[in-house]
Amino acid sequence: MYKANISPKNYHLFVDVKGTAKFIANVQKENGEIPWAIDDKTDPWDHIESAMGLTVGGFYDASRKAYEWSKKSQMNDGSFWSYYRNGEPDKGAYKDTNMTSYIAVGVLHYYLATKDINFLNEMWLTIESAIDYVINMQGEDGEIFWAKRNDGTIDKTVLLTGCSSIYMSISCALKIASILNKEKPEWRSSRKKLGNAIKNMPHLFDQSKSRYSMDWYYPILCGAISRKDAQKRIELFWDTFIIAGWGVRCVSDRPWLTIAESSELVMSLAAMGKFEAAEMVFSWILDKKYEDGSFWTGYTYPDKVIYTTDKTTWTAAAVLMAADILYGLTSASNLFKHDFLK
Repeated sequence: MYKANISPKNYHLFVDVKGTAKFIANVQKENGEIPWAIDDKTDPWDHIESAMGLTVGGFYDASRKAYEWSKKSQMNDGSFWSYYRNGEPDKGAYKDTNMTSYIAVGVLHYYLATKDINFLNEMWLTIESAIDYVINMQGEDGEIFWAKRNDGTIDKTVLLTGCSSIYMSISCALKIASILNKEKPEWRSSRKKLGNAIKNMPHLFDQSKSRYSMDWYYPILCGAISRKDAQKRIELFWDTFIIAGWGVRCVSDRPWLTIAESSELVMSLAAMGKFEAAEMVFSWILDKKYEDGSFWTGYTYPDKVIYTTDKTTWTAAAVLMAADILYGLTSASNLFKHDFLK
C-alpha cells in the first residue's frame, strides 16, 4: 500500500543535471527542433518537454531556439501537426489539441527561469492562437476533443491524460496573460468547465486508456485534482501501477516500467507536497542511465531487460523536471506545485 511503502529516509539524490541536459542539446537540430532521438520523429509536446529540460540544465539559448522552432512551425489556425519528420508533417499526422496547447507550459517555464519579459511578449501571439484553437474544440460538458484530422473532420475521442495536460496549459496561458496585462475571460471559463469534467464526469473519457498510468496521475500532475481528492486517487491505484523499488508501470497489466512515467509521478507527488514519497520513487530510477547522460526509456520486470533501447530526449527531460521540482534547481521549479497557478 501507498502509506506503508513510504520511507522516512531523506535521500538528497545526485542528479547529473548538466550531463543529461547536454544529451538533449546534442540531439537538437540546428533549426531548434528536438526529435525523440537522433534521426527520429518530432512531436510538438515532447519537443516542448525537451526544451524545458534544456532550461533546467541552464541551456537557455538552446531552449529559446526550440521555442522559436515552435513559433515558426505553428499553422495559421493556431495548431501544430502531431508529428514532424525532417521539418515536414509526418505521414498520417493530425492536429492534436494537447500537443498544440503545451507550448504555453514551456513558455511560462522559460520565463520563470529567466525572467525574460521580451521573450514572453514575442511568444504571446503564438500562445494566444494555440489556446484559442484548443478551446474551440471543447464540447458542451467541458471536455476537449482529441484532434482534427487532415481532412478537417474532428475526432471526438476524449482522453483524460490529454485533457489534464490541456488544463495545465490553459492555466499557464492565463498566468502569462496576467503577467502581460491581457484579459482572457473565455480561457478562464473554458478551464473551469474542463476542470469540472475531469473531476466529476469520468464517463466522458475513453475508459480503455485507464490501463495506462498516465490516466492515474495526470489529473494530479496538472492540478485538476488536488488536496484530499489527489491523496485518495494516489492511494487507490498505487498498488496497480507501482512496483516498489523499481518504478511505475506504463500499463497496469504489462511488466514494463518507464522512466518518464516514473518521473512524472515524482512530479505529481511533489506537486501535492508529498516530497518523501516523491524522492523515494525518484531513488528507484536514477541508476538506470547511459554514460552519455541519457536514461533508459523503459525496462521489464522482473528480468530488467532495457526496452526500448532508444535514447529519448523526452525521457531525459522528464528526469530533469522531476529533479527541479524536488530540489529547486531553477526559479521555475514551483510551476507544477498545486498552489502556484491558483
